[in-house]
Amino acid sequence: MDSQQFRDFGKAAIDLVADYIDNIRTRDVLPSVEPGYLVDSLPENAPEQPEEWQEVIKDFTELILPGTTHWTSPRFHAFFPSGSSYASIVGNILADGLGVIGFSWLASPACTELEVVTMNWLGKLLGLPEEFLNCSPGRGGGVIQGSASEATLVGLLVSKDKAVRRLTKINPSLDEAEIKNKLVAYTSDQCNSSVEKAGSLGSMRMRLLKADSDGRLRGATLKKAFDEDIAQGLIPCYVVANLGTTGICSFDPLYELGPICNEYNAWLHVDAAYAGSAFICPEYRHLMKGIEYVDSFDFNPHKWMNVNFDCSAMWVKDSSELVKAFDIQRIYLDDIKTDTKIPDYRHWQMPLGRRFRAMKLWTVLRIYGAEGLRKHIRNHINLAQYFTKLVRNDDRFIVEPEPLMGLVCFRLKGGDKITKKLLDNLVKSKKLYMVAATYRGRYIIRFAVCSRMIVKEDIDVSWSFIKQEADVLCNGIQGKTKIAALEHIETVTICEKSK
Repeated sequence: MDSQQFRDFGKAAIDLVADYIDNIRTRDVLPSVEPGYLVDSLPENAPEQPEEWQEVIKDFTELILPGTTHWTSPRFHAFFPSGSSYASIVGNILADGLGVIGFSWLASPACTELEVVTMNWLGKLLGLPEEFLNCSPGRGGGVIQGSASEATLVGLLVSKDKAVRRLTKINPSLDEAEIKNKLVAYTSDQCNSSVEKAGSLGSMRMRLLKADSDGRLRGATLKKAFDEDIAQGLIPCYVVANLGTTGICSFDPLYELGPICNEYNAWLHVDAAYAGSAFICPEYRHLMKGIEYVDSFDFNPHKWMNVNFDCSAMWVKDSSELVKAFDIQRIYLDDIKTDTKIPDYRHWQMPLGRRFRAMKLWTVLRIYGAEGLRKHIRNHINLAQYFTKLVRNDDRFIVEPEPLMGLVCFRLKGGDKITKKLLDNLVKSKKLYMVAATYRGRYIIRFAVCSRMIVKEDIDVSWSFIKQEADVLCNGIQGKTKIAALEHIETVTICEKSK
């Protein structure tokens, strides 16, 4: 392919993407395909000879798009937002065009230093303490990981290494393998599955501690668990606090957990994957009260800040702990000596190679500006509050818990069975996509405001689908009186089971 063909191919692809986004509302949010559809449609072997780019575009349109779940659709309300914007897409094009792998400074100075700059910008926008920033006098700094899952595992591995070094320094006769076998990690039972997976991948037992009735891990619960394990000869090592849990967007009180972790020499990591973006708005920073006690903090700009996946922003209070855990030297990796404030990021992560992720973060921050991003987040929260009013105006529904950020959880008063049926039917229609969670033993439906393009009229459309399906279900069981009776029976049954 010569440069002119590349231009033609690229222009066709950009036009296709722009048209796709412009017309996203005309598509069902979920595809109508069966498992194996694409495997059966594409050749078994790669082509021996080059093909024309027009054929690639044709197959993308006819085969790939029909099997795509449309994450950017205003009808997509599952999970949390998947960030996407023209600014980020262009940033990716620029980074991919350069094709650099920035594992060391000399491998691409701009790749390293733009990451330093953008992570300092972003940390300041969030209101993080200065000690977490690369521009501070201390050893703090930020790094872009691939995902919050990766950041959680990095924190766990670093905490393990630090604990072993600390304990063997106190008593050099201790066996390193024996120490590792006694280390324990802790988090809430409301944590994301990736937190539990980090314990498995990092070979550290992970205790899921019971959250309170509002989905928060409390300090007293954590201290009790620490003391129980210490009494059994185990060693508290790592704690993951959640700021914005996946199920109901609850916030663990860092001001309770932090002092306990510091007292017991346990590394405290914060997983704020979704909700962390909201801290660029000063009115929500009270939710991270106690951040000064934290050792590492991570959130995903690729969720709520219009940055395309993957881009997970992680800050540490003491970057030397990462270097001690991950520094493996080879002669071919020798680099020039840089200023102490310019990090060698290969020592801050698990892989050696790294993509130029800072480019898309840089383009988004510049094209939107801080105020543009704040407007985006506040708009999502306002739309969630609007949806809450719509649901509460229909006395067949209950909104619970009290909505936070851009997530609203609700259920039918008739109980778990009919609420689940409502969600199943809506998903089968392919017009909306939502997922379930539980709250205080009840089955609830999560409605997340996700799309960058969503407006009030889209909320009205989504609510109309929900309301229409509820009409069908409720008429099928003879109206509101029957629903109230079902709720009473379910409540009595739950109470009887709890005795």
